[in-house]
Amino acid sequence: MLPLGGMQTGRALRALMLLLSCAWLRSVTAASRLKAPALPIQSEKELLPAKGLSGCSFGGWFYSLEDTWHPDLGEPFGVMHCVQCFCEPQKGRRGKVFGKVNCKNIKQDCPEPDCDHPILLPGHCCKTCPKGDKESLPDPGLDYFQEKGKEKEDDLHKSYNDRSYLSSEDIGPAESRTDFVALLTGLSDSWLPSTNSVARARFSLTRTSLAFSITYQRMGRPSKIVFLDYDGTTAFEYKVPKSQSDMICGVWKNLAKPLLRQLQNGQMRITMAMSTGQRKEVEGKIIKHRALFAETFSSILTTEEPTQGMGGIAMLTLSDTENNLHFILILQGLLTHTHTDPPLVPIKVQLLYRQHVLREIRANITAHDPDFAEVLMDLNSHELFWLSRGQLEISVATEGQDTRQISGFITGRKSCDTIQSVMSSGDALNPGKTGGVGSAIFHLHDNGTLDYQVQVAGLSGEVVGLTIELKPRRRHKRSVLYDLTPELDVALGNAQGSWSRLEARHIHMLLQNELFINVATAHSQEGELRGQIKALLYSGLGAPRHELPILLAGVLVVPPVLSSAGGHAWVWVDEQCHLHYQIVVAGLSKGEELAGSAHLHGLAEIGEMDEGSHGSKRLLTGFYGPQAGGVLKDLSAELLQHLGRGTAFLQITTKLNPQGEIRGQVHVPNSCEVSVRGEAGDESEAEAAGGGGDPEELKKDPNTCFLENQHHAHGSRWTPNYNKCFSCSCQKKTVICDPVICPLLTCGQTLQPEDQCCPVCDERKEPKDTKAPEKVEEHPEGCYFEGDQKMHTPGTTWHPFIPPFGYIKCALCTCKGSTGEVHCEKVTCPVLTCSRPVRRNPSDCCKECPPEEEKQPVGLEHADMMQADGTLQCKFGKNFYQNSDTWHPRVPLVGEMKCINCWCDYGVTKCQRKQCPVLTCQNIARKDDKCCPDCLDSKEEGEEEEEKEEEVLMMKVPDKRPSWRH
Repeated sequence: MLPLGGMQTGRALRALMLLLSCAWLRSVTAASRLKAPALPIQSEKELLPAKGLSGCSFGGWFYSLEDTWHPDLGEPFGVMHCVQCFCEPQKGRRGKVFGKVNCKNIKQDCPEPDCDHPILLPGHCCKTCPKGDKESLPDPGLDYFQEKGKEKEDDLHKSYNDRSYLSSEDIGPAESRTDFVALLTGLSDSWLPSTNSVARARFSLTRTSLAFSITYQRMGRPSKIVFLDYDGTTAFEYKVPKSQSDMICGVWKNLAKPLLRQLQNGQMRITMAMSTGQRKEVEGKIIKHRALFAETFSSILTTEEPTQGMGGIAMLTLSDTENNLHFILILQGLLTHTHTDPPLVPIKVQLLYRQHVLREIRANITAHDPDFAEVLMDLNSHELFWLSRGQLEISVATEGQDTRQISGFITGRKSCDTIQSVMSSGDALNPGKTGGVGSAIFHLHDNGTLDYQVQVAGLSGEVVGLTIELKPRRRHKRSVLYDLTPELDVALGNAQGSWSRLEARHIHMLLQNELFINVATAHSQEGELRGQIKALLYSGLGAPRHELPILLAGVLVVPPVLSSAGGHAWVWVDEQCHLHYQIVVAGLSKGEELAGSAHLHGLAEIGEMDEGSHGSKRLLTGFYGPQAGGVLKDLSAELLQHLGRGTAFLQITTKLNPQGEIRGQVHVPNSCEVSVRGEAGDESEAEAAGGGGDPEELKKDPNTCFLENQHHAHGSRWTPNYNKCFSCSCQKKTVICDPVICPLLTCGQTLQPEDQCCPVCDERKEPKDTKAPEKVEEHPEGCYFEGDQKMHTPGTTWHPFIPPFGYIKCALCTCKGSTGEVHCEKVTCPVLTCSRPVRRNPSDCCKECPPEEEKQPVGLEHADMMQADGTLQCKFGKNFYQNSDTWHPRVPLVGEMKCINCWCDYGVTKCQRKQCPVLTCQNIARKDDKCCPDCLDSKEEGEEEEEKEEEVLMMKVPDKRPSWRH
């Protein structure tokens, strides 16, 4: 269940609704000039106009002139395949070229299929003939790369039933990513000496973090990488660590919104400088490219001659069924830009093996648009073998008087990401709950060799099979590619070796996340554990991910848990005694009560194996999704010692298993003899939280804060001397002090402790006839809350402190003494009867009726309702809906979307697409009046179930209390 209101959804819907509301097929100006309609979408500022570029802004994206696209309205609506938009070039009065957006319904232009029973394939607008009636060849070039993205959207409808295959439902909003690429060459108009250096950079944007992987040729290792904004100002600088590798890995974190807009618009550049004089060596523009999604092979194209600014990259992929090699070339400096040049330049593209020409393509391209896409049909077995071994070379040359040539060898796509897999019983072909786990990491070499390391634990019986497999086309019909069983050490539970005979098709599937690893035991012959082999995005954390990670299993919890989940984690302590961690889980039970809610998927903790120790568990993070990572500071000396001795643990807890779902033993050798933060009593703890340490070192830190004649480190929190009812924090040279908000007490008698700001209940003066609540065994340590980084006494309540925002008065946290857990809930506000409620103070959570309209509040309609800023109605488009109303949304040019159900939930519009079952048949199609695809050879026996599901979905109104668990 996704509330309507995401940034991308909002922009696309706003642009499409406004664009099409003017007229059916009339041209309109770019979406940035249109007035926003009253949709239930948070208004966003339009993107920064592309400086010096002509084009169209639509739905938060920038399109070049003459670009065509299908508008993507985001989840749950998806891509409008029957609506096509076009950026039409227009000339202004002064001759300036700008873009206008035209959108039209293309369903009426669909050709009539030449067969008796046409079908509508998922992700298509027009009906086509089944393969048996009329076989169609794949479109060459760029069209194939575009179709690859559509196929991924409909992967759940393919004819296999593998629960461990990552579906779109498993990807949370936080995991959505956008890929970019840059070709870096020497500056053609520079006074610097000529260079034939070429580099290729690949970027992945998740939220506000930009991870980058850079490879380079014909140059030494650069000393720094600089990102430039649209006017050439340095936006970010990355110092390259010394290494023998030809790969540079890094992350640019916390991109500001203006820089994010420039990045999305293609207005940013990247340069790499050498240490000699710190001069720029190569530079290139960062752009989006549709081929990045399907790319599995790549090549950097260079020349032996020191020609300034000349180079290229090739992005390649194999067809899913035929042995066709699709490729796209991005070229720089190969074609000269002069007014006397003809508009078309002839080029020659060759595929070579040891200087022998295997394939050759001739074409004409323009100097202003040097990208070129083509397909090499039906590669033979020799060509596929050489492709897998990195022995094929691709060459591009101009023809004519001034011939230029660049070339490079084709290898598997290079990246800083980690190829890994977590095997769990919940993802097995026959899902179960065994508490076992498996972990594997892989490394692909340029010559096609795949190194692997595998470890398993907690199995129910002896391992009889360890295999790398394809997705099963039918249930229980496994497709084994490679058997790792001979390399398995049964006593140790691990396997290590190399697979040297990968075919080109196997490399393609590996880099497309289409391979799996299966563990069969004597108890489960088909497989007790199974996991998808997929790339883990480089996060920039210090944990060395080339080493085997720590296993996380249910059988390692105390007492053991028969969990369907499994996981692994990389943990590392740096020189500053900070703990870096990267956690991946699979098969984690969500439970019916978690489905579609805002609850956390799990909590990650670290602590000592000795449960009787005086040390406490530390919360690492809460996460919703398959992975989590970060850095933990302020480690106690005791915990560091346990890490060094191997007597510490890392544990994942869930709502179903709050005492531990999966767990693993952590051994991280370190030289941290003394904690960075003191821990000798509350006094030293407060001093450490306030930035205690070497005062001279704190003075040198540019982010240090100064208050009451004391220096405080960035990120530290303390209670000031002038008032113990305030809590201060340091945020990059700025001191933020907030008053402590005391919760309301329900007891009759209170007392004021001298060392505390807030009063507490005086149990001694409570009426004796009052029946005391039944006591439960309290957690002796109390509760640790990550927000204020303090221990709280069991049973106490407080408003959470979330830096840098301060105290959150709309939430109330309680320390559960029996478990040591912190339970936070939203504050319940009364329903008011006045027409214009107000907040007496800006920091108040609930509104009140003004004195002139004050009435007695009525009873609460719902206990989980926080007070809204307006009425409880929902506005969608031009229509208003009452609370609990349900409807199908209408989209211009498309009409009513019966496969999407929306409902009004106390002033918030929520929409959900109908969930479709996974099909196991070969021939799949969708009927006009059906939301889900169906098997062509099956009867309409599931219609009643679909109607029942739709009734349940239309009546669905959430009634759970939203809460956080820390």
